[in-house]
Amino acid sequence: MRDRRDRGMRTPLIPRSVPAYRTRTEEFDEVVLDAYAEIDAMWHSRLTELDIAVDDVPGILPRDATVTTWPEGVVADGPIPLSRLIPAGIDRRGNHTRARLVLFRRPLLKRSKSDGELVELVLEILIRQISDYLGVTEDILTDGPDAS
Repeated sequence: MRDRRDRGMRTPLIPRSVPAYRTRTEEFDEVVLDAYAEIDAMWHSRLTELDIAVDDVPGILPRDATVTTWPEGVVADGPIPLSRLIPAGIDRRGNHTRARLVLFRRPLLKRSKSDGELVELVLEILIRQISDYLGVTEDILTDGPDAS
């Protein structure tokens, strides 16, 4: 396609209808699902009540503005939370909620310089949070339930 008036391309290189087209959010979701699949394959029977979610940015603030302390279940890099494990409970309307592990996409992307580092960081956070959820050590989680 010719660019006569220096306006740039008129259409994207890959149309949205083609399977190769993926947004950054979709690519990050795929990284999370691939990393979670490794853990889920070993611990599926105990992870049926845990939901995995991805948010763009954290919607939580530290408890104390002068000293960065986070509530239990938050994995943070200094003043920036990377993930949060929300236990099962009851919401404002009185409905039962399932346990949920929320990963924050933008802080995780900022801390990884390459795709390989992103995969390692996401897997490390999933291992840490899921081991807390299951009440096992990280070594037992990575070895599987039959290794103990």
